[in-house]
Amino acid sequence: MRKALQVGLVILVATMGGVSVGAEIPPEFGRALAAADWSRMETVTVTLSEYAFSPSPVVFKEGVPTKLVLRNAGKEHHYFVSEQFFRNVATRKVQSSDGEVKAPYFTAVEVYAGKTMEWFLVPMKKGTFDLLCTVKGHAEHGMKGTIEVR
Repeated sequence: MRKALQVGLVILVATMGGVSVGAEIPPEFGRALAAADWSRMETVTVTLSEYAFSPSPVVFKEGVPTKLVLRNAGKEHHYFVSEQFFRNVATRKVQSSDGEVKAPYFTAVEVYAGKTMEWFLVPMKKGTFDLLCTVKGHAEHGMKGTIEVR
């Protein structure tokens, strides 16, 4: 029960921060999700550890359905945060072995030590976006990177 509560709390914080309740996805995001062929999606894997994201940069292709696998190989929990990137992706869902969340926006994805999360998304805008872990002290120790959508 405690584990389910923790997962639910993390997801609630991640999905609600900075977004008004009842927010809808932009029409073009909905069209991209509806048109996506998830059987042909690409997979991008990012490993989180003390104190790095690997690879960096994390590279996506604009308009291509993608499964982003966030694997925490560290001994501490880590956040995957990229505000501008998050605003420019159409999200289908985020899932782990404990369940899944469907929400129009995220502000952060927390991955517990030794755990993995999968985020199904379509990058909607080319660009370079800052990436960091917002756990106190982690960015200062170098847990920063970039995301490139080409």
